[in-house]
Amino acid sequence: MRSLALLAATLGIMISGMTAARTTELKLVIGGSLAPLMKTLGPEFERASGHTLSIHFDSTPNVVKLINAGVPLDAVLVPADVFRDADARGHFVADSIADTARVGFGVIVRAGAPKSDISTAEAFKKTLLGASSVASTPSSAAGSTIAKVYERLGIAAEMKARTRAQAMPTDIAPAVARGDAELGIFLTNVFNAPDIELVGPFPPELQQELVFTSAVATGASEADAAKAFVDYLKTPAAIAAIKAAGMTPG
Repeated sequence: MRSLALLAATLGIMISGMTAARTTELKLVIGGSLAPLMKTLGPEFERASGHTLSIHFDSTPNVVKLINAGVPLDAVLVPADVFRDADARGHFVADSIADTARVGFGVIVRAGAPKSDISTAEAFKKTLLGASSVASTPSSAAGSTIAKVYERLGIAAEMKARTRAQAMPTDIAPAVARGDAELGIFLTNVFNAPDIELVGPFPPELQQELVFTSAVATGASEADAAKAFVDYLKTPAAIAAIKAAGMTPG
């Protein structure tokens, strides 16, 4: 009887440990532009790993502040610009830092609206100056890149007056669909809302790609689960999700 009791207790501990492993909560900080991707990738990872995800989406400047303030987190998937901040980079395991996905910029209009030419830098400039308003998220890594394009075209002041700032990148397409802005300009992977149409990508001479990088935090309370998440981003399933979201893996 004592042996059976001991066996039962041992099995109980093992089952309890397995349950705890399945329900580990992983704290992630993710770039706001990746919210559409994580709607697919997040649940897929949870099913594959048994872990649950607690995700905070934010812009690059805020992400840097959170990291340097020591906010508890296990891993990130954020614009590479975050790691250009030396202090922020120091909060991550060096050999875990890896580029995961990239995407270019484009322009949208409300469904059925005329689509102006943006095939060249000069045509793009004319279209921008002809628009009454433009929805974007200036306080982000992508917003910073867009601002530099405006400067290159010599229309920074004009576009600042036309810009209708959105709190999150995922707010841009709905704003255009509602008619709150004539154009939407941002990373093309966030343009997945109804009632909008893609005018096209930035002209080749102005096009750039924003790179998103993943890493495990040095202070991760769930280091193994964090590593599992970063490793998962390299799997065929994750690569397929990245491509389906309109992004390029790596």
